[in-house]
Amino acid sequence: MADAVQYRLERMTDELDDLERRGLFNRAELADVVRRRRDFEFRLRRRSPLRQDFLDYIAYELRLDSLRNLRKRAIIRAAPSESDEDHGSADEAEADTKKKRKRRNKKWKKSISDVAGVLRILDIYRMATVRFKGDLDLWFRYLEFCRDKRHGRMKQVLAQAIRFHPKVPGLWIYAAAWEFDQNLNVAAARALMQSGLRSCPESEDMWIEYLRMELTYLNKLKARKVALGEDVKTLQKSDNDAGQWKDENKELFMPLNEQDEEPEDSKPAGDALEEKEDTFWRQGLLIIQTIYHGAVEALPSSLTLRKKFLEILNSVDLAHSDELKIEVLDDLKKDFSHCEDYWDWFARFQLTDLNNPNSLKGKDALSNKLNKSIQVYDEAVRRLPTSKMYSLYAKFWMDVLYPDREDSIALFQNSEFDASEFTSSILKVYESAESCGCLTEDLACQYVSLCLKLERLEEAKNLAEKLCNGPLSDAANLWSLRASMEINSVATAGSSPFSKENLSCLFDLFNTVLSKLPVTQTEGLWHMAMKLFCNEKIYFEKLVKCAMLSLSLAGGNDSGALVASAIIGWYLQRDGMKQARKMYKRLLALPGPSLKLFQYCIELEANLASLGDNSALANARKLYDSAIDYYPQEREVWRNYYSLELKVGTSETANAVYWRALKVLSDSTALTAPSS
Repeated sequence: MADAVQYRLERMTDELDDLERRGLFNRAELADVVRRRRDFEFRLRRRSPLRQDFLDYIAYELRLDSLRNLRKRAIIRAAPSESDEDHGSADEAEADTKKKRKRRNKKWKKSISDVAGVLRILDIYRMATVRFKGDLDLWFRYLEFCRDKRHGRMKQVLAQAIRFHPKVPGLWIYAAAWEFDQNLNVAAARALMQSGLRSCPESEDMWIEYLRMELTYLNKLKARKVALGEDVKTLQKSDNDAGQWKDENKELFMPLNEQDEEPEDSKPAGDALEEKEDTFWRQGLLIIQTIYHGAVEALPSSLTLRKKFLEILNSVDLAHSDELKIEVLDDLKKDFSHCEDYWDWFARFQLTDLNNPNSLKGKDALSNKLNKSIQVYDEAVRRLPTSKMYSLYAKFWMDVLYPDREDSIALFQNSEFDASEFTSSILKVYESAESCGCLTEDLACQYVSLCLKLERLEEAKNLAEKLCNGPLSDAANLWSLRASMEINSVATAGSSPFSKENLSCLFDLFNTVLSKLPVTQTEGLWHMAMKLFCNEKIYFEKLVKCAMLSLSLAGGNDSGALVASAIIGWYLQRDGMKQARKMYKRLLALPGPSLKLFQYCIELEANLASLGDNSALANARKLYDSAIDYYPQEREVWRNYYSLELKVGTSETANAVYWRALKVLSDSTALTAPSS
């Protein structure tokens, strides 16, 4: 290993001598460079070098080469001002300056030190990718460096990366983009994309980028034809100088179809140019159609791919493309009419009119577009009367009616458009979903909330009551919404709203749902009920009995622990710690107490123990012992128990906990605090 390192260092002598001779680095700095490089070389030749070793070496060489370049530029800039002597005339001064500049440029002609840094970094990248062939990030760093330095190794590195990762679409796209943009080789870029599609036929990105590349190429050809005067619709040379201009620049012309060309005199100039333009666009459209059909054949079930194709076609001005757009839309309807997402997209697609951007303005135009979308949604719910379809329909209406929503449609954020005219339409959507049996819990909550927004309080209450007592009797969120409405209605009823009669009605409402639904679904309802009845001892005790039954059925889950902790907290706040202790003992006696409940109770006692309450310390120890009986392998419990004894206990009790934990967990690091 030392011989290999020494050999690589000896190969640097010419570079180091050149740096010293040019005055870019002194001997002390070069000695430090050699020392650092020796350290890096030894790190790379370990038995198992790390990825970071290569990256650190590359980062050091990049900084070193940047420093060399900065010093070189500084010396070159300072060279003309070294001697400011007076000359006889301005011409003599200018001639003398040119001579000095010529001597300076000759002195700073590119030498070995200018390229050695780049070559060394390339060599490190090569070793890194050989060592870590599967690291795509390293390969892309390697490629980016080659591209930035415009190095000739780029094509070789691309070939190696693709050979090791033929199933990675990003590499094929990167290689084709480099050939197309940097190397200006359209044929090679097209060949790479086609090879990539054979290797990754199911990659949507590959098909989309292939289409973008071909459209970009068509636009470049169009720009060239405009510059040469071959585009009859944008630019024509005048009849007087057209022939002379073509004769002078005939090497620039490359007709797309050289077969059966008629003589120039046989047709008018405008007709000939128009025919060439039509041929050009027909051939371009044929390429786009081929890509589209290939993509559909490879990914027949991808809705996203076809939508992106249509978006790209709409975003470019491609002549004779209307037929292809119609074909894409027809294929979408034929293949995805069973999919709710298609109908949602197609309905929203009606709001765009890219062929006539000026039509996006005006109240009448917006109403017409909205009516088209409504017709699509109506057809969709007739064909697919599903909960998802109604949800998408309702969401569309909410985006239209409320422009302040996050997903609102920007088209309707217009002061001239009055969305309130369509309020009845969205209510009909919810009514239709209810009649079809497609009203889900979320849709029902949206339905009731919309009635509240429209200030139809009685209608919202009656609707919530009907749904809760009917098909959505298990919908906890709908029950919460109904309970909130009832509480608000009672609170605003009069001077003494919470009378015995009102409290009895509200308790019956909560008791109905809380005794029927599991505690895992009704956590919010439990908190709402406890807050409402916390000062009503009779109702609160009844609520606690109901909670005990629900918690015993739920077992030790987190939702039950939160409800139980809330009950203990209310007892502590209202009746003090003594009653809270009685309550948590009853709750912990239920089958399968939760670890979170143990932790909450222990925290209450530990806080008192830290203030010198010996009875609280004894209770905390009992709670820890009970928690360990249920959860003996929980290291956090042991760790907290040990910390408590260290703080408020004695060394004997702390050591006892330590040895118990060591015996149960069989791990000497069990009570070590976890690293942050």
